[in-house]
Amino acid sequence: MFVAHYMASGMGGLRTSGDLVARMQFTKKMRLNEAKEYVAKKLGVTTFEMSDEQIMRELREELRIGVVTGVPKAPRGISAKMNIEDLLGIKMNSCEFFRSLINKR
Repeated sequence: MFVAHYMASGMGGLRTSGDLVARMQFTKKMRLNEAKEYVAKKLGVTTFEMSDEQIMRELREELRIGVVTGVPKAPRGISAKMNIEDLLGIKMNSCEFFRSLINKR
């Protein structure tokens, strides 16, 4: 886990695509290069472009998957995570838990 965290942090985390790559490493047990290629394909960019803060900032806003600084009316928190779920084709425990809370009402 330490290595995956280190690599994701090195990719800029939420500033670029490090959080998405790390999530694929954890949930699908992918190797780093495999996870990068998978995420790049889903985002429609190259693996090189995934490390560019400006490109990813615009793309993250467009895809509504969260950015570092607050943007008016942009999704944050669980809303952004749900968009990431849809984009990457995975399930997140926090999103599942949130859905279960909503369904109880």
